[in-house]
Parts: sequence; structure tokens; C-alpha cells
Amino acid sequence: MSSKSSQWIVGVNAVASSIENDAENVREVLVEAGAKNPRLVEIEENARRKGIDVRKVNSQALDGVGGSVRHQGVAARYAAARTYNENELEALVEAAEGKALLLVLDEVQDPHNLGACLRSAAAAGATAVIIPKDKSATVNATVRKTSAGAADRIPVVAVTNLSRCLKDLQKQGVWIYGLAGEATASLYDLDLKGNIALVLGGEADGLRRLTRENCDGLVKIPMPGEIESLNVSVATGVSLFEVVRQRG
Repeated sequence: MSSKSSQWIVGVNAVASSIENDAENVREVLVEAGAKNPRLVEIEENARRKGIDVRKVNSQALDGVGGSVRHQGVAARYAAARTYNENELEALVEAAEGKALLLVLDEVQDPHNLGACLRSAAAAGATAVIIPKDKSATVNATVRKTSAGAADRIPVVAVTNLSRCLKDLQKQGVWIYGLAGEATASLYDLDLKGNIALVLGGEADGLRRLTRENCDGLVKIPMPGEIESLNVSVATGVSLFEVVRQRG
């Protein structure tokens, strides 16, 4: 479904967003012949207006490129998502001029969760999202669809060694806070106005030991209800928007 130079994204929102925000990276659009959805007509017109090739195809062709993702009658062949390497992270932090906001995801493996986290990060104006190269979801078609276009608007940095990356960020003056349910300190008591990295763990085991040890502090989201933990994408949204609120 994807190659190094291009990949397919499917679904009305993902394709519409890619045409609207990043048309130069859309290679062609496939639209289901005879489909009655007015949004498909809108997508087709917008694509043609921007000089993108549009092909009418049957539903089976769309099934073929969409795999297990529901295509909703439309797909786009897209230049592969731009990935940033570790060497570019320093410049991204410097460009934020003391107000870097980094989201670090430690082995988030569900592409829907990664997509939702990217969407929240883009909405919060985060500087970058950092993921490990191993044991993490990659930015694939499912992630791009779930992120509603955010995957192409925010730098995603895949790093070889997450612990080393956190140490390097600390040398750059970034304060690193890990979210952990058993922490005693509250996220809401932190000063989040400077260079900040928020670290959230994966679905199964939360933060790994080495990741915890490289945080400046562990904090929790206070939860008065009887549920002990939040889904990682929900916790990401709550945490990022506390930073946004403080920076007001």
C-alpha cells in the first residue's frame, strides 16, 4: 500500500485535507464512479482546480489501495510523509525561541492513537512530535486519516535512542516531564511556559524505566473519578492544552 516515494491515503477528510493543505504532494486522486456523496464532487473539483489528476474507478480498486481502512469512495496517492531526523531537532527547538513544546510518545503502537495525538499536537501548536524508530506506530495511511491532515503539518521526528534524545534536549534547556498515573505531583502545578517536553507512554506498559529516569519529573493528570488511567491520545490532548492555557 505504500512505498518509499509514495503512499495511499483514503477517506473523505484525509484526502480533502491533503488537497487543501498540501496539494503539491498529492500525485493523483481516485474517486468512486457513480458515488452520490456531494463531498466527493467537491473533492474532485478542488483537485482538478489545483491541477491534480483525478481518475474514476470502481469500489474494488479503492478497496485495493485502502486495505483495511474504510475509503469512503476516495483515495489519494501521496508523496511519502516527510520525516525529520534527529539532527534537525536541535534547529526546531532553537527556532521556537524558548517556547518549544515537544510531545514525546514512548512506544505508542496503535496507529489510531498516534493519529489522534498528532491531531492534538498540531491543534496545540506543538513544535514537534518525537517517536522511537522501533516498537512505535509509523506515519502510515491510517495515521494520516486519523490525524485529519495533521500528520503533514507537524514535524514527526523518529529517533534511534529515546533516552539519548531526552538527554540532548535537556542540554538544550528543555524541561522534560513524564506523565505517570502513580506520580504525586499534578500537571496543573507545573510552570509550562518555557521549553517543555511532555512524555507519554505506550498503551500497554506506560513509560519505560529508562525513559522515566531521563525525565526531570513525573506528574499526573488529577482524576477524581473511579477510572485510573486515560487513553494515551486523551491524556495527550489534556496535557498539551494545559500548556496552551498557561501560555494564554
